[in-house]
Amino acid sequence: MSNIKLIAFDLDGTLTQHKTKLDPVNRAVLEQLQKKYKLLMVGAGAAMRIFNQLDGFPIDVIGNYGLQLGLYNAETGGLDLVRDLRLGCDRESVAARVTELRERFGFTEFAGENVEFHDSGCITFPILGTKAKQEDKLAFDPDRAKRRKIHQQVIDAFPEYVVFVGGSSSFDMAPQPYDKYHALSDYCAEHGIGHDEAVYVGDDYGPGGNDESVYLSDFRFIKIDDYTQLGECLKEFL
Repeated sequence: MSNIKLIAFDLDGTLTQHKTKLDPVNRAVLEQLQKKYKLLMVGAGAAMRIFNQLDGFPIDVIGNYGLQLGLYNAETGGLDLVRDLRLGCDRESVAARVTELRERFGFTEFAGENVEFHDSGCITFPILGTKAKQEDKLAFDPDRAKRRKIHQQVIDAFPEYVVFVGGSSSFDMAPQPYDKYHALSDYCAEHGIGHDEAVYVGDDYGPGGNDESVYLSDFRFIKIDDYTQLGECLKEFL
């Protein structure tokens, strides 16, 4: 492992339970790793939300698949947002295409809005709607089989986006070419780190997962199937 300079992480399902704070055990793992390697978060959500979920752990954070970049400021203990791209979106066209997909696949009943538009230019196709009950979302597609079955059709409908099977009942989309591979590769180039000098750690590496682009790339990928086993999965680096 003498050539490894950077270890990059996904957050939810890798370091924490979904949308929960970093627990003391995994924080200690990161602190131990940080003595030997540069650490990086590569996230699907907003950089500041990720930083807050980590309780301010001293780490650079990529947000929104590379549309945002926050650099940790050791003097302030905060995150300096040095990149915050907000790309345009043809909302009328997107909404029309989502409606067509709903009609094609029978997802015409939903609560709240048809589409969720994010300031970054990313969008979410919430199959059950933006105001669906949490228990309904969790029960809808727990093994992702329903969404994976139609994933290619959603990709075909939105060629200007990278389409992910997101959350429990949604498709998440980022403007092309933004995905985690693109984000990690750019960060490495900006910091003089070769792909063979970086390792990525993630849990969402299956078809349509937002870690899949890294999993299928030339970066070494460490699979996490249970975030409570993070230290065991990374023992060769500790």
